[in-house]
Amino acid sequence: MLDPVDTQSGVQSPGGQNLRATMAAMRLAFSWFGTRKTLTNEQKARAADAFDAEGKFLSAAKQLIDTSDPNFRAVSSIKSQATTFFKGVSLPFPEPGIRLVRQGDVGEIDAKMRGFADELEQAVAELDNHLGELKHEARQRLGSLYNEEDYPASVIGLFELSWEFPSVEPPNYLRQLNPELYEAECDRVRAKFDTAVSMAEAAFAEELTKLVEHLSDRLSGTEDGKPKTFRNSVVENFGEFFERFRTLNIRSNEQLDEVVRRAESVLDGVGPQQLRDNTSLRNQIASGLASVQSTLDGLMIQRPRRNIIRKVK
Repeated sequence: MLDPVDTQSGVQSPGGQNLRATMAAMRLAFSWFGTRKTLTNEQKARAADAFDAEGKFLSAAKQLIDTSDPNFRAVSSIKSQATTFFKGVSLPFPEPGIRLVRQGDVGEIDAKMRGFADELEQAVAELDNHLGELKHEARQRLGSLYNEEDYPASVIGLFELSWEFPSVEPPNYLRQLNPELYEAECDRVRAKFDTAVSMAEAAFAEELTKLVEHLSDRLSGTEDGKPKTFRNSVVENFGEFFERFRTLNIRSNEQLDEVVRRAESVLDGVGPQQLRDNTSLRNQIASGLASVQSTLDGLMIQRPRRNIIRKVK
């Protein structure tokens, strides 16, 4: 059982101490051009007439540009890549927009983000070169809903990626100004790092559970009398998980460490094609994963607590 930590005692848990000593806070943010615009009241009223409805009870918007356009997709892809990378090298933290990265990785992460920013700048420049074409297509698709004023003269500067490494520690000057408030802030920070430990443990446990459930489903039963098919990534994703767990795990929960080791042992040296070709191996792996799943079920924290954790990510 991943027990909730005591955040009221003012004493930092060992896991919280470890996390606080080895991790740095990081925030990733995006400034993005909105591709949808709400219809005016007059336009909604006209649209409502077609359904014999009242405009004020109708919610409607128009899509300004075709988001499936290759140039726009190239811009969106960089946002997705940066977000995926950030989540892959960080742990959750109970403060909106902030996650924790290893202090020793800060330089490498900063360089990677600079690379994404450069790619984004180039992709936005290419999108800007095709803005006229996109507006022309929008004029044809939107008809009387098209409004030239909805579009910028250029999209340069309207898509931006930014990141920072903010301090989440109580400011030292507060110690002199108001010692009691400083101590209260210290307690608050301690509680947040202890909560972050629980969040990290829950995130790893839930991710492994999803991986195990998905692969177990693919290995069990048949479809149309044949073994179920699966993509290579269904197996390969385990390798990525194990590597990330080794890198980011703070060794705060021995039971979680053990179940991850067992899962890795079950799948050690097993490739996707082997599972497709060898029925006996499929059954062996399915049995091993069932045991892992049983242990994971016992580790999972209570659902109400998990829901709270998800909300504060």
